[in-house]
Amino acid sequence: MMTERTAENPIAELSPENLAALLCARLCHDLVSPVAALGAALSVLDDEDAADMRDDALELVRESAKQAQAKLEFARLAFGAGGSAPGMIDSLELKRLAAGLFNTVKPELVWKVAAPSLEKSAARLLLNLCILGIESAPRGGTVTVEATESGGGARLRVLAEGMKAKIDPKHAAALEGQKPDDGFDGRSIQPFYAGMIARSAGGRASASSSEDRVEFIALVMNPAQAAA
Repeated sequence: MMTERTAENPIAELSPENLAALLCARLCHDLVSPVAALGAALSVLDDEDAADMRDDALELVRESAKQAQAKLEFARLAFGAGGSAPGMIDSLELKRLAAGLFNTVKPELVWKVAAPSLEKSAARLLLNLCILGIESAPRGGTVTVEATESGGGARLRVLAEGMKAKIDPKHAAALEGQKPDDGFDGRSIQPFYAGMIARSAGGRASASSSEDRVEFIALVMNPAQAAA
């Protein structure tokens, strides 16, 4: 649910260097698995006594390289400049990036984005909400991604549904700008960053949950209105 900020419940502040360090930690965590698998497969290929495992090792190389590429391309826009130039991101490109990431996880992607393109901050936020949707359904299910756009901005919705689908209350609070009692880490920083994108664009983001269901809603103003 959306919550109103008060003096007792302020938006958390984080230094740029700490934000960058925590996001880097998150990115490294996401890439450890496919890169480690690559290393293991190459070790098998180097072992002359493991000739019978060569085909399996080659398949692991191909699959791990594909996963690493998908995660890097996704992160380039979700966490980085993603082409650096401001402007609109084609929804077909966003779908391609999301589909690549979903190929590495259990939940299935249901893409229902109506907007033909999204302004870069909205696009970056949508991808970050996809990450939250995936993490909310660790046992599988579906993650439905929606986005509509009007002259005033964009409305984004990601719905995770599946067995035991839920969100850590600390992550839901971080999405709305609250600092966890034990401080940020590589996991809680990502929802905080997602909410920060929304707030920087004059909008907001929140999460609500019920049994086997987590819904993320975000509103983002267009750049002209956000600056007004």
